[in-house]
Amino acid sequence: MGPRRRQLKSPAAEAAQFRRRALLGFVLVVLALVGLGGWYFKLQVVDHADYALQSEANRVKLRPVLPGRGLILDRKGRVLADNVPAYRLDVTPLEAGPPGDWLPALRRIVALDDEQVAEFEAARKAQKRFRPITLKPRVDADEAARFAVDRWRFPGVELVPYLNRRYPYGPLLAHVIGYVGRVDEEDLLRMGEADSAFTHVGKAGLERYYDDILRGRIGYERVETNVEGRSLGTIGREPAIPGADLRLSIDLDLQRAMAASFGDMDGSAVALDPRTGEVLAMVSLPGYDPNLFVNGISHKDYGALTANPSRPLFNRNVLGGGPPGSTVKPFIGLAGLDSGLRTADDRVLSTGEFHIPGQRRGYRDSHAGGHGWTDLRKSISASVNTYYYKLALDMGIEQFADWMRRYGFGQKTGIDLVGENEGIVPSPEWKRKNSREPWYTGETVIAGIGQGFWKATTLQLVRATAAIADDGELRRVHLVSARRDGYREPWQELPQPAPVLVSEHPEHLKAVQEGMLGTTQPGGTAYYAMLGSPYPIAGKTGTAQKVSRKGSVSVDPHQLPLALRHQAWFIGYAPADNPTIAVAVAVEHGGFGSTTAAPIARKIMDAWILGKMPEPPQAEGAEAAPVVRFDNVVGAVNGMAFGEVDGAVDSAPRKARR
Repeated sequence: MGPRRRQLKSPAAEAAQFRRRALLGFVLVVLALVGLGGWYFKLQVVDHADYALQSEANRVKLRPVLPGRGLILDRKGRVLADNVPAYRLDVTPLEAGPPGDWLPALRRIVALDDEQVAEFEAARKAQKRFRPITLKPRVDADEAARFAVDRWRFPGVELVPYLNRRYPYGPLLAHVIGYVGRVDEEDLLRMGEADSAFTHVGKAGLERYYDDILRGRIGYERVETNVEGRSLGTIGREPAIPGADLRLSIDLDLQRAMAASFGDMDGSAVALDPRTGEVLAMVSLPGYDPNLFVNGISHKDYGALTANPSRPLFNRNVLGGGPPGSTVKPFIGLAGLDSGLRTADDRVLSTGEFHIPGQRRGYRDSHAGGHGWTDLRKSISASVNTYYYKLALDMGIEQFADWMRRYGFGQKTGIDLVGENEGIVPSPEWKRKNSREPWYTGETVIAGIGQGFWKATTLQLVRATAAIADDGELRRVHLVSARRDGYREPWQELPQPAPVLVSEHPEHLKAVQEGMLGTTQPGGTAYYAMLGSPYPIAGKTGTAQKVSRKGSVSVDPHQLPLALRHQAWFIGYAPADNPTIAVAVAVEHGGFGSTTAAPIARKIMDAWILGKMPEPPQAEGAEAAPVVRFDNVVGAVNGMAFGEVDGAVDSAPRKARR
């Protein structure tokens, strides 16, 4: 083989290749610079707002500012529900991390019981992780100071100042005002995302009914923080709008007098201004302390309330009700006049026992020998059953039910409280819906004295009573008279619907009014209870029996078990010639309306008209005052006994009856 031939380098080719590579490199560098510049442009210009917001979020936190809940005041401006400064401990699970990492150390600084920890764990599992959860609703000053020192050790745990709801009169107004409680999942769904920062919401009473206007509108403040999450200051704020204040028609002094009038007895009472439908006082006894519920009631306290046989949590005025007994006789008598079946002077002979034509079974009067000839006025004042047995029978149950609904029975009164009971007016229609049995004639007869399937509330009775007192105008019952949207703003009266006229015959109303006035005069069933009153009182006693008797053997309610004792009722208004107050009183297991409910009503009226507060209850062991009793007779239908009876008071103290 010959020698290998060596290729010669071409400077021109190498230069060209270098230029190509240099150009390519330059292009790549330019593209990289353009891309980098474009990226910087995107960061600095296109996405500036987003990154600025994120940066600001790292430095600035939006903290919700809860508004002060509106105050609730009585008619004279005395505060019945207010707000006091307090601290709570909130935890945001997303920021705090697993409880095992921080909870043991926190418990060495702040006292936390097992129940609070368990509630927090349940809420943590149920709620979204970015929402704060209240771990301890009330933190005292010492605990707040200790936590502030070690705040940096607990990211996501905040000491939050707030206004805590307080009810200065405790049980006195519990069933009127109600209470607020901590927000749960159901409340969050109802309120919506905009109000999710609220920690408390109205749970009962006026607090619940007017919750939307009481709680106000949430505001926000922009808080600058350092890397440890410590607050450096506020750099912006959208103020919260406080809730509206409410002024009630309730008079605190009358409320006290009404509660004191019951002594140790259980029951309910309502006082209205018959000219407006405003509630002047309203109690359901026994009551409870609403302050226990504000930050979550303990199992022990709640168990004590629910185990109490007197049911302090049960609002007897709104949710209760029962046979009204003879308190409905004035309205049945008015229906007899307005329907044309009776005149005020028509008389019925009371012999002590009434018989349905063709039947042997008798329906008895409150006096064994009867009351003799009885017109409308006497039938009310002496509570003559025979008059109403015959009137109900002549009217017929369908017409009877229609008239009773006209006076507001079997329907809501419109009071501004949630869950009001409609009650029951006896009728074949109601019985068909609730029973397979037909309607019996005897059921019509006993409906005429407020027994049988009747169910009326104190609210319905006082509303109907106020209509008679106010010449037939049936008004909406209401508790709130005005609202104020700011401390310096004027009070705005809340409009009310126009009253409904229940009778177009003033002479008929006058006859019924005269009969009710006779109830408190000699011969009337409430004469002794109203004896010595410096002002005229019109009223009607009533007793709803719970047991029957055999033959003519009298039933002494004081010898019966407590649960079987009669329900005592009284309705009335005063002064009878110019009414400013109408009252309905129901005493559970009270015995008789004339000597239990009527004296309570007298004390309530004295407090309103004379400014006289009830005397304190008699001390245990003191000699009891003599009790007036009447001979009482009842009638029977389908194996049950019914009748109007008035007599002895059940004065057993509440604590001794539990």
